[in-house]
Amino acid sequence: MADPQERLKTYRAKRDFGVTAEPAGDGTAEPEVVEATAAAPARRFVVQRHRATRLHYDFRLEVDGVLASWAVPKGPTLDPKARQLAVHVEDHPIEYFDFEGVIPKGSYGGGDVIVWDWGTWQPARPVDADALAAIDRGELHFDLEGDKLAGRFVLIRRDRERSKKEQWLLLHKNDHHARPGWDPEDHPRSVKTGRTNDEVLAAPDVEWHSDRPAAEAAVRLGGGPPPEWDPPTVDELAALDALGRAGTWTLQGRELKLTNLDKVLFPAGDGAGEAPVTKRDLIRYHARVAPFMLPYLYDRPINLNRFPDGAAKPGFWHKEVPSHAPGWMTRWHNDEADPGETERYFVVDSVPALAWMANYGALELHAWTSRLPDVHQPTWALIDIDPGPNVTFDDVLVLARLYRTALDHLGVAGMPKVTGKRGVQIWVPIADGYSFADTRKWVEKVSRAVGATIPELVSWEWETHRRGGLARLDYTQNAINKTLVAPFSARPAAGAPVSVPIRWDELDDPDLRPDKWTIGTVLDRLASAGDPLRPLIGRQQKLPAL
Repeated sequence: MADPQERLKTYRAKRDFGVTAEPAGDGTAEPEVVEATAAAPARRFVVQRHRATRLHYDFRLEVDGVLASWAVPKGPTLDPKARQLAVHVEDHPIEYFDFEGVIPKGSYGGGDVIVWDWGTWQPARPVDADALAAIDRGELHFDLEGDKLAGRFVLIRRDRERSKKEQWLLLHKNDHHARPGWDPEDHPRSVKTGRTNDEVLAAPDVEWHSDRPAAEAAVRLGGGPPPEWDPPTVDELAALDALGRAGTWTLQGRELKLTNLDKVLFPAGDGAGEAPVTKRDLIRYHARVAPFMLPYLYDRPINLNRFPDGAAKPGFWHKEVPSHAPGWMTRWHNDEADPGETERYFVVDSVPALAWMANYGALELHAWTSRLPDVHQPTWALIDIDPGPNVTFDDVLVLARLYRTALDHLGVAGMPKVTGKRGVQIWVPIADGYSFADTRKWVEKVSRAVGATIPELVSWEWETHRRGGLARLDYTQNAINKTLVAPFSARPAAGAPVSVPIRWDELDDPDLRPDKWTIGTVLDRLASAGDPLRPLIGRQQKLPAL
């Protein structure tokens, strides 16, 4: 195998990494594990639509630790009659695989870049198994499996003497994936974010820090309020309803393979005329609630509470991204994971990703308290009123009102949330710079003061069986990778109740219940009352000394 660092010398020589956001390729990235067969290991490919001096598509194959690259002016196509010019350019670092953003003007290749397609490739013939040798010979046959491109492709070198640049042809074989007249310009959106080049140019929200390990290099720019997401269209929802028990649903440009759509995930609730809730119902709900739920998920690792057989049967916690997850779903690699711990987490940042979670049986979604890339810095201080069996919801409301008084006295903004089960949580936004130890200590002090007011309702015992059925004011959730259920996530109970942010004055509503809203009613609640917690997202609030 050729040394990847040696092969990247030309790439690095053309770039000033103090200016461009492109990765330098420092050798810290580990290639992502993909599905493979014993005969032919699968490797990754990516195609980036790149508007530099001229529009072209950068076609890249993972080969021996780098991305072998060709610039294709007219783009790759499924049309078997097309013979696309492909100019062989310098190898790129493996970190470049998911780069999407803007290369500054004046830099080599300056312009906007989107991830137009990605997936895996395999050598098509035994002679192609050594891809580097095949490229050196000037002919490579390979099979692609991507979001847009699929089937048998060939790269073949033309006469080297015709041009100083090494010119190749890229063509598609006339197999069952071939599509006569197929034009890449008819499919302009990124498979990573769903954005066009124009949208990336207008808001280049990713910057690459080449001096950091690859897993930490991509940093979202700016800050401020979360992005906006469009809900599914009427036609998209109608297409979901029209599917049989299984099928492929196209949602905002993504194809979702849905299964067991009529499976009951939640038993019917107690209300008159209520029906059981199916997987199709939950997928529809996730798609519709996404514009409200995604602001709490889009830049955070996610822990899933999965119930593939429905809420009536035991579920389990699931964190690791499975090998069959779509390639377009965003992942985060935890370089600090110990052996046996989860290394690759989902980051749910699009409407299709949230819908996919429902099909995956993830009834509950729990987002980390910290954002990427700095997972050691919390953004919320969390107060969790966890009732024991001898504590009523009226008792929980008494405790919540005491927290309301305490925060008001301290001049601290926060907002309560019913859990969808029996409890209430209070989310307090905090400024950058606090550690989890800071938030845990602060919440503990406030909670001790609240608990001392009505000690007959509260236990400070760690173990549940020693609490005597009393409530626990749990400040220990303020720790890395400890999570509370996300706003608007369903809970695994009859009727599909939902965890919902509420206003402080709603704690005084005699009709309030922790499971008052379900996936069938919460959208009406949002249409009339909105989300009182959302204005607090990202608020830079200092916690007063106690």
